[in-house]
This record gives sequence, C-alpha cells and structure tokens, in this order.
Amino acid sequence: MTKAIKRRLVLQAMLAGMLGIHLGVQAAGPVIEVYKSPHCGCCTAWVDHLKANGFDVKVNNVEMPSDYRKKFGIPDDFGSCHTAKVQGYAIEGHVPAADIKRLLAEKPKAIGLAVPSMPLGSPGMEGPRKDPYDVFLVQENGRTSIYKHYSAT
Repeated sequence: MTKAIKRRLVLQAMLAGMLGIHLGVQAAGPVIEVYKSPHCGCCTAWVDHLKANGFDVKVNNVEMPSDYRKKFGIPDDFGSCHTAKVQGYAIEGHVPAADIKRLLAEKPKAIGLAVPSMPLGSPGMEGPRKDPYDVFLVQENGRTSIYKHYSAT
C-alpha cells in the first residue's frame, strides 16, 4: 500500500470518528417488544410497519394481549389488539411509527401512546378507505390528550 493510500484511509477513519460514523456498521433502531395474538394478521402488518420504519422488533405471541395492556397501565377504554413496550413507554394499538419516534425524542412524563380500537387506514389496517382517528398520549395521572389527529383524507 502506498503512503498516499494509507494517509487517505487514516484521514477517512479520523473524519468518520469525528462525525460519529461507524464504518461498515449501521446502528439498529429502537427495540420495541410487541405482545400480540399469534392469529392476528393486522398485528403482523403493524409489526412490518415498525420494521420498515427502522424499529428492531421483538414479537411475543401471547394468548391474552390485554393482560399486557393492563400490566403496562393503559386503560381498557383505549384497548386494541396488541400492546408494545419501547424504552419504558407502553404503545397500544395501531400507533404510527412516526408518533412513536416523536414520543421517544420528546420523552414526556407519560405511560405511553394509544390508538383505541382498530381504525381503518392506520398502520396495519390499510384498506379500501381511511377513517379519521386519534393517537392519544396516556399520562401518568390517568388523563389523556390527543397527541396527533389523522384525518380521513
């Protein structure tokens, strides 16, 4: 190897180190642990949505996903068909990956996010139409607020 090539490689490695880039290694996204029924197709579609958006997903097929909703502190009124946990937050239902990423960036004092029921047009529930739906922030004091509204368009 010539001196010029060695110098260029050393300079590239130094630049990568200064920029926090790992050569040849891509950082994995946040790990999200999903608790779902083994028989639910829309839950599997939601998991695929998370993976496509950079999440490292660990799937747990369980008979009663609602047990995990209760364990993680999501009120039954906000129930859906699957529950997840990511960096200490509970995620209930068909919450879009972008909203989970926003939650992780903002780090509010909260239990987590929930999309009650299974609204058409939400991730994993794609179909012939889109219904409006809300993503709720479930707070530690039991209160909820709308975190993001999705219209039918």
